[in-house]
Amino acid sequence: MPRSPGRASRRLVPALATVAATLTAGLLAAVPAQAAPDGSGPVIAELYLSGGSANAPYTHKFVELHNPTDEPVDLTGWSLQYRPATGGSTGTFSVTPLSGSIPAGGDFLVRGNSNGSSGVPLTVADLETSFTPSGTAGVVALVDGTTALTSTVSGDVTVDPDWTAGGGVDLVGYGTATTFETAVAPAPTSNSVPRSIVREGATDTDVNGADLTVSETITPCGTAGCQVDEPEPPLDPTAATIAEIQGTTDVSPLVGQAVTTQGVVTAAFPTGGLDGIYLQTAGTGGPRNPGAAASDGIFVYSQTLAADVAVGDTIEVTGTVSEYFGLTQITASPGSWTELAAAEPVLPTVLDFPLPASDREALEGMLVELDGDFTVTNNYETHTFGEIGLAAGTEPLNQPTDVVAPGTPEYTQMVEENAALAVTLDDGSSANFAGGAKDVAQTWLTADTEIRVGAAVTLTDPLVLDYRFDTWRVQPTSALTADGPKPAVIEDGLRTAESKPEDVGGEVQLASFNVLNYFSTTGEEFVASGLGSCTYYRDRTGAPVNANRCAPNGPRGAANDENLERQQVKIVTAINTLGADVVGLAEIENSAAFGQDRDEALDTLVAALNDATGEQTWAAVASPAVVPTNGGTDVIRSAFIYRVDAVEAVGESTILDDPAFVNARAPLAQAFRPKGGGDESTFVVVANHFKSKGSGSGEDADQGDGQGASNASRVRQATALVGFTESLEASTGTDQIFLVGDFNSYVMEDPLQVLEAAGFVNVGAELDAGATYLFQGRVGSLDHVFASAAAFDRVTGADTWDINADEPVGREYSRYNNNATLLYDESVFRSSDHDPTLVGYDPLEGESPVDPVEFTDVAGNTFAEDIAWLAGAGITTGYANGDGTFSFRPSAPVL
Repeated sequence: MPRSPGRASRRLVPALATVAATLTAGLLAAVPAQAAPDGSGPVIAELYLSGGSANAPYTHKFVELHNPTDEPVDLTGWSLQYRPATGGSTGTFSVTPLSGSIPAGGDFLVRGNSNGSSGVPLTVADLETSFTPSGTAGVVALVDGTTALTSTVSGDVTVDPDWTAGGGVDLVGYGTATTFETAVAPAPTSNSVPRSIVREGATDTDVNGADLTVSETITPCGTAGCQVDEPEPPLDPTAATIAEIQGTTDVSPLVGQAVTTQGVVTAAFPTGGLDGIYLQTAGTGGPRNPGAAASDGIFVYSQTLAADVAVGDTIEVTGTVSEYFGLTQITASPGSWTELAAAEPVLPTVLDFPLPASDREALEGMLVELDGDFTVTNNYETHTFGEIGLAAGTEPLNQPTDVVAPGTPEYTQMVEENAALAVTLDDGSSANFAGGAKDVAQTWLTADTEIRVGAAVTLTDPLVLDYRFDTWRVQPTSALTADGPKPAVIEDGLRTAESKPEDVGGEVQLASFNVLNYFSTTGEEFVASGLGSCTYYRDRTGAPVNANRCAPNGPRGAANDENLERQQVKIVTAINTLGADVVGLAEIENSAAFGQDRDEALDTLVAALNDATGEQTWAAVASPAVVPTNGGTDVIRSAFIYRVDAVEAVGESTILDDPAFVNARAPLAQAFRPKGGGDESTFVVVANHFKSKGSGSGEDADQGDGQGASNASRVRQATALVGFTESLEASTGTDQIFLVGDFNSYVMEDPLQVLEAAGFVNVGAELDAGATYLFQGRVGSLDHVFASAAAFDRVTGADTWDINADEPVGREYSRYNNNATLLYDESVFRSSDHDPTLVGYDPLEGESPVDPVEFTDVAGNTFAEDIAWLAGAGITTGYANGDGTFSFRPSAPVL
């Protein structure tokens, strides 16, 4: 790639005469000045963080220090320190000792580690180290001392006394860093996009976001001056067609060789970070040839080339062949292309899905047209990288183990079928709109566009078949922008502001609701109480939004009261709209972990629910007197709330104390009955939250069968739960038992088979209620309502209310103001990442009731709340509905 001359002009900062008159060199070196907005101390002038990566101009990373004063600064006893963007596992900075001296008005270059072999060596480095900063997000600090800064240095260090006390001189937080000076600095979008973070003019106002920019000009400068690389020697290329360069496998037979080839420009990306063009042999394309062995299209990497040509141009180009993470490409040398006379145009090749990867390789880099129906199956990274996962057909892709048994031939077949149906619609950009490009409006999402999983997609323009980041994708022919044209129309109108679950019938409605780490103890309250420290995910201004890591064993929810309110209003609206009488909650704070009453967060949520309804609609099930002490506890827990006009709690709640739950949340059980009902209407609900799939070792290691990690633990938990229900049936005298919650298991997985073998019925699966969760572009249910066989006989219906899992994650409170496009609102949508499931149930024996009929006794009284009158009236199988009506069995006498 082209090399750039030095940027000597950026450091034209006059020395301060007053500094020279009053400070000696030794004193200057000893002053731990916090960044130096007055020009009295050294600053971090440039961070080059992708050394050695694909497309990199230099083999090693570097940190360039600049001394704006007229006296040298001795670096003996100083250090460069680094911490990951969000604090890492401990929050402590890693330390790289420094030595040497920064000349007056000069520079000092610290060489770091290398990501690979790309680029030329640094020849002006003053100090070679193993300094290892991330290329896209992190915190780099210049410190007068070699003691590691700790996690107490967080947020805005300009107001953090631990920063200056620790010897802090200058600090740059970039990308998604949670530590910075006033506001975080921008960052390169990826290691493969060679950029530097540069402080122009050595200006330091203690605002990283204002002082530093991302620059394409990378200029290492040290005490010996700035490195200016000699032009690369002319190549001795081999003439080859694009098909010959691509070859018949996924690796080019000409890797490492210089080639000259010709073609028509089908796509050009001078902006957005892809920095290149797609080139296709003239006259190729059109109807697909299934027997074709090699592709006629290829990516040519050169931002200068991309800016110099236009789609439709015919060119000849010379460059070196390489494989960029599975994508065959040519890196063009400066000035190595020539425009040719117009040639026969390229036609898009129509792709029919399913299309396995083996067939896609022969089409890599070619202009294509996607035929048939497509559906959104993944929107998780739509608000970050502007990409939308598509599934060929009219339905999103299913999690295989939600449909077929894990580890079976059917499972393997479904994994392969999913891959053949999937393709990602990209935006022709590598920008991270929730990271380094937060101030650039997102490509697809606005406050009014849905882009929900399940939406139909109509592709209107030709695209280029591309392979990046281990994913087959299609790129537009130029980088998309928020307000520019799009190559696809995505169905809207799949939800309305008045969204409600379907009518599930029954006298009582039960539900499971995951409240997305609802913590009434905020991160800031945790820190202020002296309980520990927190790092945060922050919005684009640097303000904390929600906790990343609070140690030890701290909260996982909102960073402060403002964001707790944002989270809470969505949850409250959703629960009040759900229409359930009993709700089992998952992921609510266990307030005992913070020295409070165990139910403090639960009571806070109930108060908010009642404030919204304007009356005492809801009550919480209190924790029992005895809670587990040897496992089954966490900073989150399960809980129950219920509508007081519909049901009443019977007796004390019970928590299962069993070693199977040492790594999960212990199940919580509570007996209920309809308000005013007798013993015969009692039913029991057990709230659950099994061990997650994300971690495990030994027998809990991921077995590769589709069930994820810790499956053995979940099987033990399911087995213990079955035993618990047997004891509950004996203690409550009822066989009407429901199991609700997040079981972290899909429908066909082992833990749920344990429950079904014990006679429990998966209500949502049996009644086709719908999926509750989306993971990696596959829909399935981790949340379930199980009913004992006797209880299932009285179930009247079930529905999964799809307000969360189908929605882009960018609408969550946790992504508030994460991008220039504000997606958050106070609606029910994306109040959690799991969808609630609602089940209708009749606690009384017999057939389901007929439609309600108004009834008034001979005295003119309406019996809406109390069912005691029924027996006296001779109706022993009817009940009041709570709305001025009553229901009765067909066999009952009618008065």
